[in-house]
Amino acid sequence: MSTRSRLLSALVLVPMLVVLAACGMPAEGPEDAMPSGDAGQVPQPSGTAEAGDGSECEYVADDNAAKEGIDLPPMSKVVTKGSATFTLAMDSGDVKITMDRARTPCTVNSFESLVSQKFYDGTSCHRLADSGIFVLQCGDPTGTGTGGPGYTFADETFPEDTYPRGTVAMANSGPDTNGSQFFLVWDDSPLPPDYTVFGKMDEKSINIVAGIAAEGQDGSGSDGSGKPNNPAKIEKVTKG
Repeated sequence: MSTRSRLLSALVLVPMLVVLAACGMPAEGPEDAMPSGDAGQVPQPSGTAEAGDGSECEYVADDNAAKEGIDLPPMSKVVTKGSATFTLAMDSGDVKITMDRARTPCTVNSFESLVSQKFYDGTSCHRLADSGIFVLQCGDPTGTGTGGPGYTFADETFPEDTYPRGTVAMANSGPDTNGSQFFLVWDDSPLPPDYTVFGKMDEKSINIVAGIAAEGQDGSGSDGSGKPNNPAKIEKVTKG
């Protein structure tokens, strides 16, 4: 598996395969505490994207397109207010995700663009980590953990980011390497604040993901993660 495809378990030092267009978490142990922002101040993202403004986003084309004919998301007049809701119609049930446009406008803009182009339709979540961290990773049409949308974009992370039950976050292979892959957290997971948190699942959706996880995985990953035993197929994604 590609060295770009790793998501580090915060409880072990072996890189765990969590990918974006091949993504991962840095090989380091868990942080004992994550700093919180100053009271009364609006937190600013640590990535290079101007997430506080959000009116313009930069998406950089690469040669890692898992599907042909995918256009770059719009880079100007990006919506920076309100929220957006998307539903993943999975074979195990609907997973509803509410996303914060004000906090992560460039990430939500990218996801919305990919949904409009049916990028995620007919794909399967390719990786399940069920020890140390509890995530189901999706968003690679190739199902290998190495595919992306044909572009990357900057992080919209904050020092106080954590990954409690219900979190939806971007997978990556290092700073500012976001693409199409994301992970669904069905139980609290101790990860460093290096992954853009852009959505939240409702309780029913969390239980659906937890049900998929309960069926286990095949252990094919070198870190103890693997392909879910449940097909974990996303039939289609719709807005609302």
